[in-house]
Amino acid sequence: MYLKSIEIYGFKSFANKIVLEFHDGITGIVGPNGSGKSNIADAVRWVLGEQSAKQLRGSKMEDIIFAGTQTRKPLGYAYVAITLDNSDHKLPIEYDEVIVARRVYRSGESEYLINGSPCRLRDVQELFMDTGIGKEGYSIIGQGQIDKILSGKPEDRRELFDEAAGIVKFKRRKATAEKNLEEEKQNLFRITDILSEIEKQLVPLEKQSATAKVYLKQKEELKKLEVNQFLKEYNRLHTAKDQITEKSDIAVADYNQTKQSYENTKEEYLNLEKQLEECSAGIEEDKNSYNELKLKKEKAEGEIKLLNEQISSALQSDDYVQSNIRTHEQDILVKKEEEQKYLAEKTLIDEKISTMDDQLSAALEELNQKKENITLSSKEIEECNNAIFEFLNLNSGIKTNMQRYETMLEQNTIRKAELNQKIIKNKSDESQYLDAISSCKEKLKSISEEILLQTRGNELFEKSILETQDRIDHITAEYNEAQGQFLSEKSRLESLINLTERYEGYGNSIKRVMERKNQLPGIIGVVADIIKVNKDYETAIETALGGTIQNIVTEDEETAKELIQYLKKNKYGRATFLPLTNMSSGSRLHNERALQEAGVIGIAADLVKAEAKYQPLINYLLGKIIVVDHMDHAAAIARKYHYTLRIVTIEGELLTPGGSISGGAYRNASNLLGRRREIEEMEKQVTALQHKAVKLLSQKEGEKRKKVSLREKLEEAKVSLQEKFLEQNTAKMNLDRELAKKEESEAVFLEYTKELHEIDIQAKELKENLNKLNQSLTENIEQNKEKETLIESINQRLEEEREQERLANEKVSGLRMDFSALEQSNQFLLENVRRVKREIEKLYEEIAALKEASLKSSALVEERKQTILSTQAMIEAHQQTITDLENKIRDKS
Repeated sequence: MYLKSIEIYGFKSFANKIVLEFHDGITGIVGPNGSGKSNIADAVRWVLGEQSAKQLRGSKMEDIIFAGTQTRKPLGYAYVAITLDNSDHKLPIEYDEVIVARRVYRSGESEYLINGSPCRLRDVQELFMDTGIGKEGYSIIGQGQIDKILSGKPEDRRELFDEAAGIVKFKRRKATAEKNLEEEKQNLFRITDILSEIEKQLVPLEKQSATAKVYLKQKEELKKLEVNQFLKEYNRLHTAKDQITEKSDIAVADYNQTKQSYENTKEEYLNLEKQLEECSAGIEEDKNSYNELKLKKEKAEGEIKLLNEQISSALQSDDYVQSNIRTHEQDILVKKEEEQKYLAEKTLIDEKISTMDDQLSAALEELNQKKENITLSSKEIEECNNAIFEFLNLNSGIKTNMQRYETMLEQNTIRKAELNQKIIKNKSDESQYLDAISSCKEKLKSISEEILLQTRGNELFEKSILETQDRIDHITAEYNEAQGQFLSEKSRLESLINLTERYEGYGNSIKRVMERKNQLPGIIGVVADIIKVNKDYETAIETALGGTIQNIVTEDEETAKELIQYLKKNKYGRATFLPLTNMSSGSRLHNERALQEAGVIGIAADLVKAEAKYQPLINYLLGKIIVVDHMDHAAAIARKYHYTLRIVTIEGELLTPGGSISGGAYRNASNLLGRRREIEEMEKQVTALQHKAVKLLSQKEGEKRKKVSLREKLEEAKVSLQEKFLEQNTAKMNLDRELAKKEESEAVFLEYTKELHEIDIQAKELKENLNKLNQSLTENIEQNKEKETLIESINQRLEEEREQERLANEKVSGLRMDFSALEQSNQFLLENVRRVKREIEKLYEEIAALKEASLKSSALVEERKQTILSTQAMIEAHQQTITDLENKIRDKS
């Protein structure tokens, strides 16, 4: 059997559904912190039935459901399923593959499934019992669990071995069976109490039953009376109904006649109302027509007024248009004259520009020649300067290298001195390192010896703890045994007290009378309650008393009479009462010689103990009975005294006057005298067992405290040992560090020696390079002086050429300025000509638009005049209609 796969969805950090397949060869899950490794182990523990949110590193079970992020919503449930290969059938289920799943919702609802079928948590737990796979099995050991197992109690570790041995299921079943047995035992006690209570309730229930029977009989009679009353009331109501029906028929006839008269009157009223509505509608229609025509007339008059205003406006606009046309024609003539003027000025300027262009070309050619000469001279100077710069740069580089070499020589000298000092210091440090290494080795040896001693001390502590735990286990076993005996004896004592208080073994009549003991102070109790007998004589005395042991002792005769009436009234049976007032001093055995016979123990009355006031009663019951040791002596005494004595043996044989003999096995259950004695003995035994249990518990607590003290000392010793281990590690680290320093010192010494040799070689090379650089620097200085002389002669020639260039440049600038001024004037005239042409074209366009507007205005005036004539004709027609409607409305009103 092995784990094949895990399916997880919504559990802790697994927001998406994930299926992990476990193939052969997988031994662990690795990953960085926070990647979810522990969540996978928690998922396995959870699906196997873990109920503690704390074990799953949460505060409540809802915490295991994915809570969402800034980009993802929280989920509503968590689901985990594990698939196990069961081909070897180690799991008690008829499947080669077992899928166990668990789902929990945010509402708190949870469900378990085995191969897709819903099941209980108990089913899952029983499935994995004795396999080591359950949530408490040894196959799943969470973080911090190893130390818990090693330092836990032996009984906790025992559970792991039980799981491995495969007996957990049987131990659970045993515990369940023991629990059920204990519950059944308690149920039996409760049933006994219930039966006793029910017996007490029988008499009241019988009375209630009789009362109920009377009630049912009277209820039946009441039912008959109620039926007769109902029939009588029904006949009365039926007669009243007939009378009401007759009156109703008369009222209906009157109503129908009145209704017909109402309908006729209503019809006449509706006809008149209809005629009135028709007249009102006609008047309203005429009024609407009148108002409509009047509105049309007013509207037409307003339109005529508006048209006259539009005609007047159009005539004024036409005069304005004609005036503008004349003004535009005059402006066109002025603009044409201005255009001719600008064209003449432009022709003169064009001629000046042509002449100026020839002069500017000649000046530019001369200027370019001067610039070319200057460029050639400048180029020669630049070449000389470049050569000088190259010499200067080369000299600067040579000087820099010389300074660098000199600095390096100086640094080599300083470094050589430093290395010599460091070599001396290195030798000194190496001696110190050797001393430190020796000291570290001695300290490490001392700490190791202390660790060995403390380890042995811890082993002694652990041995003491185990011995203490063994004593605790032994005391616990004794305590459990004593506690079990205590509970068993206590239960027996309670049962015996219960039997005694309920007078079990006595007749029903005796029980009924003793139930009234608290109600009647005159009841003292049964004979067995008032006497005490030595255990050796219980059988003999109980046999001697016979049935009188159940006789009821009362204070007086009146109490006895009252109780007899109570038994008669309730038919509880018969009982024998012994009133103390009726008991005389009692008669005793007259034949004192019989007490001297062999085997005689004494008179039965002398072998019992009771209060002095009960002594006459004791003498009455037992004063004439002789108790002997065994049957042979009893038979001999009986024969000797001619069977006139009442004799009882210790084993319970009874010889009565006349020669009859009673004997045989005696049932302990009927030992009424021994109950009180057994109760006292059991109370002492229960108290002793309780004291023993308390003492054992105290011893156990003492051993536990001792164990805790030893464990605390062990923990302190472990802490101390851990500190020693830390000191040992520190000492080892110090030793390793000193050894490393020594090795490093030796390596540094070799480096220093090597570096000194390299410095000597480098100093020799630097001196040779300095000599070469001095020779190159002298040669460069001579060449640089020659170039400087050449530059001075070229500079004189360049100054003359630049003066000539300046004069030519001033001439070109003057010509360019004049040429530019002529071009600007020419451009200005050209723009004016264009502007005048645009203005003339615009005036022609405006004249055409004004003429077109004048034509449209004339046509609009004629159209408005025709509209006015037609509107006036319509007003005259509407006026006649209005007059007719006014007359018609006046007539209808």
